[in-house]
Amino acid sequence: MASPTITLRLDDETRERLKRVARRQGLTASEIIRRAVLVSLKHEEQLTRDTPYDAIADLIGCVRGGRADRSEATGRRFAELLRKRHRSP
Repeated sequence: MASPTITLRLDDETRERLKRVARRQGLTASEIIRRAVLVSLKHEEQLTRDTPYDAIADLIGCVRGGRADRSEATGRRFAELLRKRHRSP
């Protein structure tokens, strides 16, 4: 079954750039456009996820080890580190 046709109007410069890329990659202009649309849609879908948690949910819990208190008192620890560096010759 053939897909419905969508008409896309491009300025001359963009059309020539599209032809060059398609020729260089050995693809049709339509395939380049299809890929570009898919990349754009995927990017847009990632930007509009419900929460920041959703964006990293697959990463949570994938790393083990290290100090359990690393995120505690980071400002104080950073200030101490800067003082030590400042005092050291």
